[in-house]
Amino acid sequence: TLQWEALGKQFVEYEQVAPFLIPEDQQRRLLEFLPLFLKAWEKSAGVIVFPNIQLLASEVSKLLTKEIKRNLNGKPAEEARLALEQLLQQKGGAGDGHLLLKSVYLLSQTDLRTMWNIIGSGLPAALMQCLYLFFTVPLKKTSDDAETSEDDAQTQEMLVKIMLNMYKEEQGVEELLAADKLQSLIIATASLWDQCSHSWKVPTGRVLRTISKAQTKNSIVSLQAVDCIKIAIQNLFTLADTLPVCDACEAASIVLCFVKDSYPVSSALLTEFENNDGYQLLLKILLRCESLQQNKGDPYLDEILDILTCLTTCGKTELKVSGNIVHPQLPHFDFERTQSSGMTVKNLQPFQVLQSIFQRSNDQHLCGRILAAIATIWAWDRVNFFLLEWTLQPINQFTDIIHFKPHPVQVQFFRLVESIVLDLSYVPHEILKKVQYLIKENIVPFCTLTALQCLLSMTQKDLLFSDIFRDSGLLGLLLALLRKEAKILRKSAGTHLPGLKEGTEKELNVVMLKMVAALTARSVRNTVVLKDYGMVPYIKIFLDDECYRSATLSILEQLSVINYEEYMSIIIGALCSSTQWELHLKLDLLKSLLRILESPKSHSAFRTCSGFNGLLSLLSDMEGALRDPPSGQWTAVGQNCILELIFYTLQGITAALHLDPVNSNFFQRNGLFEKMAEDLGSLGCFWTQGERQIPVSLEKKRTFAEFLDAAFCSSEPFPVWLKNCIWILNFLDRMVKGTLHQESYFKERKPEMGEESRDDQEAPESPEEHPVAFKRPGNKLPASAYMLWGNPEEKLEMRDCTIVHPGAVCVMVRLLPKLYKEGHAQLSQEIQRALVDHIQSLVKSEKSRQVMCESGLLSTIITSCQDAFCNDSHPLHLPLTRVFEKLASQAIEPHVLR
Repeated sequence: TLQWEALGKQFVEYEQVAPFLIPEDQQRRLLEFLPLFLKAWEKSAGVIVFPNIQLLASEVSKLLTKEIKRNLNGKPAEEARLALEQLLQQKGGAGDGHLLLKSVYLLSQTDLRTMWNIIGSGLPAALMQCLYLFFTVPLKKTSDDAETSEDDAQTQEMLVKIMLNMYKEEQGVEELLAADKLQSLIIATASLWDQCSHSWKVPTGRVLRTISKAQTKNSIVSLQAVDCIKIAIQNLFTLADTLPVCDACEAASIVLCFVKDSYPVSSALLTEFENNDGYQLLLKILLRCESLQQNKGDPYLDEILDILTCLTTCGKTELKVSGNIVHPQLPHFDFERTQSSGMTVKNLQPFQVLQSIFQRSNDQHLCGRILAAIATIWAWDRVNFFLLEWTLQPINQFTDIIHFKPHPVQVQFFRLVESIVLDLSYVPHEILKKVQYLIKENIVPFCTLTALQCLLSMTQKDLLFSDIFRDSGLLGLLLALLRKEAKILRKSAGTHLPGLKEGTEKELNVVMLKMVAALTARSVRNTVVLKDYGMVPYIKIFLDDECYRSATLSILEQLSVINYEEYMSIIIGALCSSTQWELHLKLDLLKSLLRILESPKSHSAFRTCSGFNGLLSLLSDMEGALRDPPSGQWTAVGQNCILELIFYTLQGITAALHLDPVNSNFFQRNGLFEKMAEDLGSLGCFWTQGERQIPVSLEKKRTFAEFLDAAFCSSEPFPVWLKNCIWILNFLDRMVKGTLHQESYFKERKPEMGEESRDDQEAPESPEEHPVAFKRPGNKLPASAYMLWGNPEEKLEMRDCTIVHPGAVCVMVRLLPKLYKEGHAQLSQEIQRALVDHIQSLVKSEKSRQVMCESGLLSTIITSCQDAFCNDSHPLHLPLTRVFEKLASQAIEPHVLR
């Protein structure tokens, strides 16, 4: 602060004596003051505390202007350029010119009033003359260039920063009009770009773009008076074929900036540009941009495209068009009520340049930028889509040639088409007809795939498209193509034939199936069309390939709406014909079956199509699958998949029995509960030996719910066989209560196309690594595609124990003696006792006992555990007897008790 105060006093003294000094002494005193000023600025970390800063800025700027003019006066261009460099460069100790330049540079960054003083000194015109010389007159290189290049760069940066600060103000641009160097520099950039000083190209562009943004009415008139834009265009036409394309873009972008930025003030420069074939020049330059390195682009190319996009809104009058809206349209579309935001297309010429480039170029970056520009124009105002499509028809025309474009451009184009429906809520019928023709011709499979994905997205948006694409013939086309592919698949019968589709073509089949699924979803009429085409036998062929399966099942599920029997026949037949190891085909079929069984109307069809026997046959096929350790081919299958298949099989049976007395009676009358118990008992986790169990004294007495919790949610080690048994008993417990079909235990990750089939996934690495885990907050689940979920903290005893399916209780009782394994006598009898207690809790209520007795299954319970009933020393004799006594006390007829 003291230093700034001292400097302030010193400058006041200079002000007082300056009027009485000759110019040379004034200059000397000022130059002696400036080093002190710069030193104070450096010590104060760039903070200037100087009361007379505006006067100082004015004095220093005037002196710098005077020195520049003195060095330029009467000299040829090259001498003048050299003199300027010698004036402004720093050589050892700072010269007077460099000292003045640095001082102005610092002062130009203070405040606006100080800047006005600098502008008023005549410096804007002087520095423009310097810039013109630096740009147009390249100096010959010398041996000292390497040493001076750093100093030159610092000098250049200060000069450019001063000019940017001055010329961003309209006052600074007005000061340039006293000389003709602005017009000359603009014309020079268009005519001497290949001959100019390379190091001054970018700085000159920065300065001119800054001036462009601050144009005034007077500056525009000044440029128009000398035909500046016209001459620049003519010069660029001369260089357009020979100049490197990046340089041509850079030079043209400068001229185009003046055209665009001047429009809010005056349309004169735009008119001059258009009247002198400016758009033809840009088209010529842009079409050469295909030679740029693919996918990289160029910043000046992007700038030209951005400016062309902006120029589409530069016009005096609104475009008036009236198109014929083709119906049907989406319910919420109303063109008459479409509000304009004001950013509407008023000038079609710049858009025609963009359209012509897309039609004539196959460059990925260029075409992609043009599609992005169209999306931008649509985003400015919804009306713009209609203004352009009803006049120039860009999207309509692009559809004819899109298959020639690079793949990323095709993807971008069809996303743009998709946005017409998703964002504008408009159905472009003519465009959709062309897209459909593209799919029919299938010239480029990737393009066909992308086009079909676009239509699929539309179809999923609104049910209206199900009618549109049926009436247009797309549904029939897809069914014919799928019939052809199904015949190839059937002929291959598991062998690899040359006709089988891979990669893009296979993915196309997937999307065709998805499209048919979307078209038939919620559309009975389209489902009838599919059936009338005789497509059902062909559609079911796609079930065998996992990539096709999801969409195929969706189609078949829609078929069930008009014919449950046909659907059940296909699904049950596929389940029964699948091989023992096609576990995931079975899982997908079962999940589809469960979705259909949600409708009570499907239960009768399920029964008549042998659904119960079909599902039980799945359990029979898994004999020994849960043996510990795994043996045979089951070693290649993760036990999580096996448990999941058991769960969904039991879930399907429960769903078919739910609130259906006919099915329940059928299942019980035909002894299918006994069959279920036999199949579950042969899975490998239950004891099948005939030796007598030796009673042991139990150290612990845990409940079934505690076993469930301990087996999966605690660190206590449990053998794998017992965990599997507990889960199956848990499934049966939910079945007893009639809720199993509502449970969701498994979380599935569907593999994407190209991933290894789930059937090929390896089993857990060690027997201890159980394939499922009970979910609990903070419990880390295994890295498996399938996770078992549940809530162990919901105690089983607290649930509603009303028995819905008494036959499932008999299954649990039949499995009770098999809850045993040699070497685990203590644990085996503990879980047996826990299960008996749990069964006793199930029949605790009078209603539950009544259901059990009316089912006529008491004799089954007795015969299932005859050994325990007849042997007083059997560990289960007493608890089982109590269960039976509770049930028998409810029996109404004496012969039941006997």
